[in-house]
Amino acid sequence: MGVHSVPDAFTTWECDRIVAAIAKIPTDDALLVGRNRDHNLRNAELVWMDDVGDLSWVMSRLIEVVSHSNNQQFDFDVREFAESPQVASYDVAKGGHFAWHSDIGHGPAAGKRKLTLVLQLSNPDTYAGGDLEIRPSATILLANRAQRSVSVFPSFALHQVTPIMRGIRRSLTVWAHGPPFR
Repeated sequence: MGVHSVPDAFTTWECDRIVAAIAKIPTDDALLVGRNRDHNLRNAELVWMDDVGDLSWVMSRLIEVVSHSNNQQFDFDVREFAESPQVASYDVAKGGHFAWHSDIGHGPAAGKRKLTLVLQLSNPDTYAGGDLEIRPSATILLANRAQRSVSVFPSFALHQVTPIMRGIRRSLTVWAHGPPFR
């Protein structure tokens, strides 16, 4: 199954516009599925895009990218986007990271996640570490670090964000939903 990479899904200007918009919104501690907090597993700050005005164009683009990726590589039964996209900030000063996990959980929306999409918002020269590693099989794949690139992968695939060593990494994540896997 692997990872479907879209190198130029957004422009640099669009990524910077998203970051500027979320900078005006107070952040929340990133929680795990089930609204649990465990800084040993995940340490990041989040802004949910539903809390940010004037970014409806972002969701339209995300829907296009997921649809194209699903048609090209996965062919999953995807029917909706039941959760708001989230922008995560992984900061070296706060020990930013997210240990190995999958995105399918026991909640009403998390249990229906089919595809995970991650948009790289930060210029990779502004931070070190913070690699998105995806393990759809026995091999670990490294997501494209280029600003404006998108990685789409099955939500059941294990993945992690390695510890930030310098700077701040920002990314946007959204999930496409459908009937639970059988």
